[in-house]
Amino acid sequence: MPATLSFPETQRTMNDEQALVPVEQRTVDFYGDELIAVRAVDGQIYVSLGHLCEALGIDTQGQARRIKRQPVLLKGHSWVDILSTQPTPQRRRSQVLRVDLVPLFLTGISTQSIGEAANRAKLERFQEEAAKVLWEAFQEGRLTAESSFDDLLSGASPETVQAYQVAQAVLQLARNQVMLEARLRGVLESHEQRLEAVEAQLRLDSARYVTEEQASAISQAVKAVAVALGRKSGRNEFGGVYGEMYRKFGISGYKMLPARRFEEAMRWLADWHGEVTGQAGLPF
Repeated sequence: MPATLSFPETQRTMNDEQALVPVEQRTVDFYGDELIAVRAVDGQIYVSLGHLCEALGIDTQGQARRIKRQPVLLKGHSWVDILSTQPTPQRRRSQVLRVDLVPLFLTGISTQSIGEAANRAKLERFQEEAAKVLWEAFQEGRLTAESSFDDLLSGASPETVQAYQVAQAVLQLARNQVMLEARLRGVLESHEQRLEAVEAQLRLDSARYVTEEQASAISQAVKAVAVALGRKSGRNEFGGVYGEMYRKFGISGYKMLPARRFEEAMRWLADWHGEVTGQAGLPF
C-alpha cells in the first residue's frame, strides 16, 4: 500500500555533509512499479535512483556514472538515507535525483537499449509522466498513477460527470482566488512600503528645515533690515534683502533654510541691521 513516512528531528542529524537531510518520504505506485520520493530539508523533492532504474530494468551504477558526466544532472544528484520497513525498519543510504531533472534523465535513456517492446513502452510512459506524478505525491497527496481516469469518466453517469466538472470548476476558482489575493497582498504591501517611504521623507524634511516659528522670526528680521535700508534709499528693499539672503545661504526660499543654520542667519541679519542703523541687535 502507498505509504508516507516522516522523519523525527532525532533522525535528521547526519555526519556526512554530502548527504541530504530527509524530512518526508513517500512511496508512489507508478503503474505497478514502486518509486520512492523524498522531500529533503532544502524543500526539494528527490526520487530514489535505484528504484527508478530497477523499475526500468537498467543498471543503477551505469546511470549514476552517466549523471556525473552531465553537469546539469549532477547538480540534482545526491545521497539520502531511505527508510525501509521490510523486513525491519532501517535506513539505507541511496542515490537520488531531483524530481524536476527526471524527464531530462529519462530522455537520455535510448529506447533502443531496452529490449522488449513492453519495456520500451514503459520507458516512454516514465518519460512522459513520472516527474509529474512524483511531484503531485507531495503537492496533492496523490500516490498512484491513474492511467484510465478519462475512460472511467466517460463511462460515468451524467450526474457524476457534472458533479466532477463542478468540483473542478470550484477548485480552479479557489486557486484563482488564492492567486488574486496573493497579488493583492503584494500590491498592498508595495503601496504600504511607498507610503512609509514618503512619510519617512516628510519627517526627515520637517526636521531638516526651519520650523514655522523660526521662519516667522526670519521674516520679521528681513522686514526690519528692508525698512531700515528703504529709509535711506527711498526704495522698496524687501526683494534685495531676500535675494541677498538666498545667495548667501544657497536657498530658494527662506522656509528652505536648514534648521542648523537658523542662528547663523539671524546673526547675519542682525549684523546687517546694525550696520544700517548703528544700533545693536534687531528691534524685536
